[in-house]
Formats: sequence, structure tokens, C-alpha cells
Amino acid sequence: MIKFTKDTAGIISLWSKVFGDSNEEISFFTDNVKNAECLAYYSDEKLVSMLFLVECFIDGKKGRYIYAACTDVNFEGRGLMTDLISFAKQQNYGFLCLIPANDSLIDFYKKRGFDSQTDIDNLSFEQIEEINEYLFEGYELSKPLVMICEV
Repeated sequence: MIKFTKDTAGIISLWSKVFGDSNEEISFFTDNVKNAECLAYYSDEKLVSMLFLVECFIDGKKGRYIYAACTDVNFEGRGLMTDLISFAKQQNYGFLCLIPANDSLIDFYKKRGFDSQTDIDNLSFEQIEEINEYLFEGYELSKPLVMICEV
């Protein structure tokens, strides 16, 4: 089942399991990020896949930035992230964008409609500096870029 969630315990559990961040780091993010929602996929009432949708701007146009997209390793390969992205596309955000974590994910996102790109310097947020740092870290791309899906 896909739904928006505020299940902090579930978010922390999945995020730390997948990315290895500490509970304190994750709590700081969830407590301080503004204009954001967590879209979640639940299986048997357990959070198994999620992504954050954070309000962002590209060249003055408002949309949503996908952040902390992850799936429990035991649920990978089932299309859960594709389903979450499809659900997010239906929310009328104007556009969705993301910075892929690594080069191997570029094709994954292209296949899901992220077929435009812009320079990372064109992406901005209305967040405190520490949250901005979270949103711009964690990628290992040969050439940093923002991928965009117009919705």
C-alpha cells in the first residue's frame, strides 16, 4: 500500500538500514526539513520503500525534489520504487527532480520519465543551511546533474 507517512520510527529504521546514517542524523533531517512529505510503500504494515518529496525550485519554477529514495534489500526488484515515483507523478507538483546517487542510476530514472537535465547550480530550496547540505550530498556522479520529469 502506498501512502504519505509521518511514521518517524519506520522512516528512521529503513533509512538507517539502507544508507547507514545515524538515528540522530535522520531525526535532525525529519525534524527540520520544511515543505516536505514522505511517500511510503508498506507491506504487512511495515515501511519497506520510501522517498521524500521536498519543495524545490529550478529557474524559479516550483516542483518537488526526490530525496532519500530507498527500498529494503529484501524487497528490491519488485518495482516498488517505480510505483512510488508513478504515485508522485500523479500529485500535480509541476515537476519532479532528483540527483541520482551514482552513474548507474541514470538509466533507471530515464526509463521512469526523468528525461530532462539541468546543472546542479539551477536547483534551490528554501531550507536552513544544514538541510540544504543534506539535500546536496550523498551522490557519486562523474558529472553532477539534476534529472527532471515534467508532470
